Amino acid sequence: MAEKTKLTKAGYKKLEDELRYLIDVEREEVKRQLAEARAQGDLSENADYDAARTKQAEVESRIKEIEYILNNCDIIEENSRGNRVALGSTVKIKYLESGKEAEYMIVGSVESDPFNGKISNSCALGEAIIGKQVGDVVEVKAIKTYKVEILKIGSK
Repeated sequence: MAEKTKLTKAGYKKLEDELRYLIDVEREEVKRQLAEARAQGDLSENADYDAARTKQAEVESRIKEIEYILNNCDIIEENSRGNRVALGSTVKIKYLESGKEAEYMIVGSVESDPFNGKISNSCALGEAIIGKQVGDVVEVKAIKTYKVEILKIGSK
């Protein structure tokens, strides 16, 4: 049995919204494009028809993917008072080599967005700090090993 996808409540809602958009807007737009392309006549050499069919396949594939994720996921609670880093925690860390500080929320891989402060529990940094406490210095085994110190665990 496959492991269930981990999602925060916000991540679940975002996927639900994307699904609604794909079904209500994108799918209807593709139907319109297909109808217009069919009206042009011969479909064997119709680039508009081919493009619309490709778009239809992409939209339907994403709809199936999102439905699968939503039907096979565990909602994680945001960890605002825990004293250990866990899924849903927001963690402030200090990169010891550079002295720079950063704040991340630990999320499941589907929601991972490092440029917006969300890292996966399965990335090198996420794996290294899960279960650690404030004050712990952790070695992160990545392409180049580095160390971080956990400064704060809480909520945004």
